[in-house]
Amino acid sequence: MAEDDLFDAVVLGAGHNSLILAAYLGRAGKRVAVVERNEVAGGGLCTEPLPSGSGFLHNTHSFYHRAITTMPWYEELGLQNRGARYLEPELNVAMVLDDGDVLGWWTDFEGTEASFGRRNADDARALRRWRDEFAPIVEEFLVPEATAPPLAPSERKRRLQSTRQGRRLLEVSRRSPLDFVRQEFSDPAVQAGLLFFNGLREVDLREPGFGHHIPALLAASGKAQMCLGGSQRLAEALVQIVEESGGRIFTGEPLAKICIDATSTSARAIGVETRSGRCLQARDCVASGLNPQQTFLELIDSGQLPSRWRERAEAFRYNAIAPLFGIYLNLKASPRYWAATKTPALDDAFMVILGLNHIDDFDAMVTAHEAGRIPKPSILWGSCPTRFDPSQAPSDMHTAFMWQKVPYHLHGDANKWEGEAERHGDCMLAAWQQRAPELADSILDRTVRAPVATPRRLPNMRDADLLVGAFSHGQVGYHRPFAGAGQYRTAIDGLYLCGSSSHPGGNITGLPGYNAWQVIAEDLERQIASA
Repeated sequence: MAEDDLFDAVVLGAGHNSLILAAYLGRAGKRVAVVERNEVAGGGLCTEPLPSGSGFLHNTHSFYHRAITTMPWYEELGLQNRGARYLEPELNVAMVLDDGDVLGWWTDFEGTEASFGRRNADDARALRRWRDEFAPIVEEFLVPEATAPPLAPSERKRRLQSTRQGRRLLEVSRRSPLDFVRQEFSDPAVQAGLLFFNGLREVDLREPGFGHHIPALLAASGKAQMCLGGSQRLAEALVQIVEESGGRIFTGEPLAKICIDATSTSARAIGVETRSGRCLQARDCVASGLNPQQTFLELIDSGQLPSRWRERAEAFRYNAIAPLFGIYLNLKASPRYWAATKTPALDDAFMVILGLNHIDDFDAMVTAHEAGRIPKPSILWGSCPTRFDPSQAPSDMHTAFMWQKVPYHLHGDANKWEGEAERHGDCMLAAWQQRAPELADSILDRTVRAPVATPRRLPNMRDADLLVGAFSHGQVGYHRPFAGAGQYRTAIDGLYLCGSSSHPGGNITGLPGYNAWQVIAEDLERQIASA
């Protein structure tokens, strides 16, 4: 084997979690290889010109990065100094109702409270009460839990029950988010907004065990952010760190298998082989940022993995309401909403939600997904990135986009999107233009992306599940992705998980990769001590 193919660690996939793990391994003096099937590293951190060569840049998968600058790895890796700089616009989210009212979530809580108060004074008081009560719970329990390997359920419960605030967290958690908003808030639009904004995290809002998500969202200090220059700048900064430490990113290299040494007392991962025939050896470890089916069923021979692990990987489930349909516009001017005549600050809103007016609208959306139908009414959300970062379009021009949750298997068959995509793009644009009447005169070009495009580029997002696994059926915390695999370690020595299918889950948080590093570092130290 050539010296160039000998590494201390090999990481599978070049999504942001994999890159964060590789960056920490490199900082620890390990020579790292990252293997990626696509030609560009970053996974969902994708910024692309639409159309090609136009100079109009669109973030076609990941745009809203919640509280990235508060993540421990962001500061520890010095990402701001490597070009991953973020904005957090003050009017962070604006939910535009059909009657012209706007519910606003501001970076300053007082602004949010005032906006809710204009709609319903009792709900504004409830907002304040829950925010004040849960702020210390978020800081004392929920943030530490997200930024560390998960505790066993019995140990977590014991620790929480030992304090008053911990017991309160357990009590609120027993409810479902749907029950929580119905019991604690009265205005149907307020209820819908709180559910939808929390639902972007793909929790089944009808399922008990997640009632704390709503007050935790209200109490969290970090809000939605955007990366200057586009989401891909974060990936580029992480790649720079990996390469500075001597690591290599192998792009355009689909994987064939994980190589297992079965000659010792226990099977051990010793490297990978790509479909091109390249063999990369790993002295210390192999870490997979892929989903459980890819890792355990596609890349490992059945005889090299315990049958119970294969069964659990096969049973891993994905989110039914995660898939997105996107419409991306190149514009002569930024969108102007007629509701801004009543709420002028709307012109500077970061995320805009349209078509959501009542809690029943959310129920209708979920029902439509379960039936494989496109939801009605059309609930859209999106942004005009160039209002905040002009570098993403030619001078004095703009980009804007809207997303909608739609079923992956349209009427039971994902292939039906091939003939439906442009028609649905027309419907989304019409719904958008109802709220922004001058939009039509400003459009220079448009691109639509149906959910079937997601797994074609990112196969780990099976069925277009952006979070790589449902937060149901026990796939949470210590049991994510499944029982026995919740500590990032696997049944094969030297093989680890580091992707969104592990705790704490998907979205751009980097925490699965960050937490996997903590586990791998502990194991490496133990190996050194016992040598």
